[in-house]
Parts: sequence; structure tokens; C-alpha cells
Amino acid sequence: MYTSFFGLHEKPFSITPDPRYLFMSERHAEALAHLLYGVREAGGFIQLTGEVGTGKTTLVRSLLQQLPDTADVALILNPQLSRIEFLCAICEELGVPLPEARGSIKALIDALNRFLLENHSRGRRTILIVDEAQNLKPDVLEQVRLLTNLETTKQKLLQIILIGQPELRELLARNDMRQLAQRITGRYHLEPLSRTEAEAYIDHRVKVAGGVGRIFANGARAEIFRLGRGIPRMINVIADRALLGAFTAESSQVTPVIVRQAAAEVYDRPRAALSPWWRWLRLAALPAAGLAVLAGAGWWLLARQGEAGAPPAASAPLPATGAIERDAGPDPLGGVLDALPATSDADAAYARLFALWHAPFVPGPTGACQQAEAQGLRCLLQHGTLEDVAALNTPVILTLRSHKGVEHQAVLTALDDRAGSLSLGGRDYEIAAGEIADFWQGEYLLLWRPQTHGVKTFMPGMHDPDIRWLRASLATIQGEPIAPMQSDLYDGTLEARVRQYQRERHLTADGLVSHQTQVAIIADLGAAETPRLARIN
Repeated sequence: MYTSFFGLHEKPFSITPDPRYLFMSERHAEALAHLLYGVREAGGFIQLTGEVGTGKTTLVRSLLQQLPDTADVALILNPQLSRIEFLCAICEELGVPLPEARGSIKALIDALNRFLLENHSRGRRTILIVDEAQNLKPDVLEQVRLLTNLETTKQKLLQIILIGQPELRELLARNDMRQLAQRITGRYHLEPLSRTEAEAYIDHRVKVAGGVGRIFANGARAEIFRLGRGIPRMINVIADRALLGAFTAESSQVTPVIVRQAAAEVYDRPRAALSPWWRWLRLAALPAAGLAVLAGAGWWLLARQGEAGAPPAASAPLPATGAIERDAGPDPLGGVLDALPATSDADAAYARLFALWHAPFVPGPTGACQQAEAQGLRCLLQHGTLEDVAALNTPVILTLRSHKGVEHQAVLTALDDRAGSLSLGGRDYEIAAGEIADFWQGEYLLLWRPQTHGVKTFMPGMHDPDIRWLRASLATIQGEPIAPMQSDLYDGTLEARVRQYQRERHLTADGLVSHQTQVAIIADLGAAETPRLARIN
């Protein structure tokens, strides 16, 4: 209906999976790396969890496309089965002839074991993937555990991947599930998209559908992220409805007001309740009459926001540019954020971060991460704590939210246990570390310069010439060689040293040399032109 109006070849936000629209965020790529690593290992369980609509099924499809031809896969999509039905489903998926006594668990296990032994003798791998695993009954989960007992003297015959919603973690944390939980060799929880990823996701799908120009205003994309909570499925539903709303209103561009109306229809809630100002107005400690007056003013501001496509500007003036007064003590972050103009965007933050890398940044249609890549840099989006940022030891952009619900991008340039230095609105402020955490949701972006040929994640068992760089780097940092130094194999000795390094740097000690671990290594090596977090004077 709206496709021709916007010059699209097809609907860009259909919830039906389509490989052409595949968008791999940083966290999706990392989750896929964990799955691939688990598949290459012999035996045990891999657990992948995530909220509904975060892209777990997309990851499964990507995993299946990247499995070697020597792998046989049993994919169970509906696990609400009895033990016998579950075993029969596995046999049918693998092409195992069902025994005559198909009502016997022993007969089914024996048939499956014969198949696994024959597959192993032919050098083939057998993988069981169970989707929606949170719906498995306890006795079926116990049967899943018993399947890992099918083994030779050297390795397990069946690799099992359990995929489910967060309830799966709660299920496996139960005391009666401890035997199964102890056999899980890898866990990964898929988080929703960050704001930057969500906006890139929206642009990507519009482009694939043939869209030209900016169909969604900047404020509209931010609203879709907020209202969809970063969940790809909800982003699709809201964006599709917003396009229909813009078409009905004969608007050439989707605005924040149109997005809120679309979300109100999707969630079946009043549009006012979805406003970014609503929570602040409800929590304001004012009598009912005063609240009504304030709400009226708020809706007037929102109307202005809808016309401009941006949040209303704060009335307080922008602080004058200048260096921080160290002897004045930490600045109150709430007051600093409230005094900034609401029209403040990420360009100033990107310019400051790029300058720390001695790289130019030009605001415009070319995205910051594209500009970074053109200069040999890469963007890395992460979610964590200030301790995680300190472990990486490099300046980052933090997304802060004021009391009024307005987001601001700040560059963290210095940090210690007491305070951090934030660049906001052209001025540096010293802010108490605890106060930064109060206004920060844990999302941060950093730049880094890969030291390898291509951006990659190193996994145990991997052969790659850049493994030599990893060996040499850790040997320099830890002061001890990792023999054989010229080997391009990620062997057990190297994995032990990687885990030791990760523990010392308070990183996830999983043995995977992800982009995050590489950032920490490069910072420790003191590579040329690599900025570090300063200490507060």
C-alpha cells in the first residue's frame, strides 16, 4: 500500500525472515562466534538465550549456513514433546530408521547410538539444536543430559545447542537441573540492539527495499528504538505501522509523532502514555492541579517537537567552553545535563573522540563508523559497567539520559575509582563515578585500530597467520614467550594464556579473543597514536 508512495520495491519491515535483510550487529556476530566455537568443540552443551524477538532464529539460520558439509544437524523447533516423541523427532531429523519398538526409550537410544558411532567413524559431526528450549519438560531435559553420555573413549558423539528465552537460564539454575547445568561449556545471552545499531538496522532494511534518501527522521528512528526497546521484531512492527501512518497522512517523512501514534496502535495504549516525557510528568512531585498545568505545557512542547523532529530545547544557557576547575570538586551531573540544549547530538562527541585518535570527523550523511573505517579505525559498541570501561583503558562515548529523559552523548576521557572526566557541550567536567552510573544505562562506543589482517575473532583450534600477532602481543605484555612463537595454531597453551590475561584485565575469561579483548591488548601494548584513559588529577 505505502511502498510506491515511498519509492520502495517491497515492504522493508516484514517479520518473515528473509536472508536479504540479514543485519548482523556486533553482539549478534559475537553470539554467532560463540556458537561456531561450540560446534567445533567435541561434546557438551552450548546455551544461547535472549528476549523474544532479539534475533535468535536469525542466528540459527546463519549458523546452519556456516556449518561444514561434514555435519549432520537435527533441528527441533517444537520441544513440547514427551521423552519418546523427543527421541523420535531427533531420529527423524537425522534420518535414523526408527526401531520396531519405537515406544521403547532403550530401543530409540540404541538406534541413535549406532548412528552416532557410524557417523563418528566416517569423520562426521552430529549436532542437535533445540529451539524454544525453555519449554522442555524436566524429564525431557534429563533425557537431553543423558544423550551426552553417548561417547567414545576420547570424545562426545553429540553436540547439543539449547536456544531459548531468559526463562531457560532460570530453569537450568534450579537445583534439580544442576547436573545438566554443569555440562554447559558455553553460555551467551543476546542483548537487544543499542540505539546506534537499531538506527543502522532501520536504514539497512529501507535500503535493501530500494529506499532512497532519509525516509525516517533522526528523531523518528530514535523513537522507534526507544519504543521497541531495541528488539528487532518490535522495531519491524512499529516501523511498518509508522510507514503506513505517514502514507495515510501524506507525509514524505516519518516523524517522532507518527512513530508514537504507530506504537500506540501496536501496544494498544494511549499515545500520550508513550511519550518520552510521560514518566517524568507522572513522577513529578506536584499536586494534581499543578501536574495538569505542567502536562499541558508538556503536550505543547511535544507538539513543537513533532514539528521540528527533535526534542524541545532546554531554557538554560550552554555553559561556556573551558577547562574544568579541578579544585572545585566534582560537578553535579544532573544539573550539567539539564543545562545542555536538548538539540545536542552525537556530532560533537564523535568529533572529540576522533580528535583523540588524530583523525578528522565531518558531520554529514556519511556515518561516523564509515568515516572511522576509511581511516583504518573501527567502531565497537558495548554494554557494561565503568569497571569494564576501565579494563579497556581507552576513551569512550557514553549515552547519558537527563532527568527530563533527553539523551546526550558524552566522551569519557579520564577515569579513576573516584571520578571521571566527561566532555559535554564543548566543556570538560569532573563527575563523581557513582553519579555517572546514575545517568548512564551502560551503553558505550569506542574506536580501535585492528592490528591484524581483517577484523576477526580468534577461537581455540583456529589456524590463522595472525595467531602469531596474538602470541607475540601476550608474550610482550606478560613477559614470557608462548612456545612455539611462530605457530599459527590457537592451541591449548595459548588459550590458557589468553584466559589468564582476561582474568587479570577483568574481562570475560572465555578464551575467545573477541574485539573487546583485542582492544585491551592493543591499549596495553601502547600502540602508537592509541589514546588511553587519563587519571583524574
